[in-house]
Amino acid sequence: MHKFNGKEYPCCASLTMGIIGGKWKTVILFHLMQGTLRYNELRKEIPSVTERTLSLQLKTLEEDGVIQRKVYTAKPPLKVEYSLTEFGKTLIPLIQSIADWGDFVAEKHSEV
Repeated sequence: MHKFNGKEYPCCASLTMGIIGGKWKTVILFHLMQGTLRYNELRKEIPSVTERTLSLQLKTLEEDGVIQRKVYTAKPPLKVEYSLTEFGKTLIPLIQSIADWGDFVAEKHSEV
């Protein structure tokens, strides 16, 4: 049994998927690999995700320590930025491999 953030997972693969699994988390992480993004920039990069889903996924990634949220309140309008934490940066090789495999499938195995 593996434990992380108060949750138990039956194996290491299950733990990994618990952190990055789902339809949107990996997509969010892929875009944050390029650098810090504001909320609206993420929305533009991923137009098919709803605002509610994006907000929930960002919150979960933040709770797991994968991303950090920085709020600037010095002057209006409120500015919120998201970036990978040092822990989150350890996922870059994994996310890049997933992206590379997606490119491979698109090039070699997609139907015309």
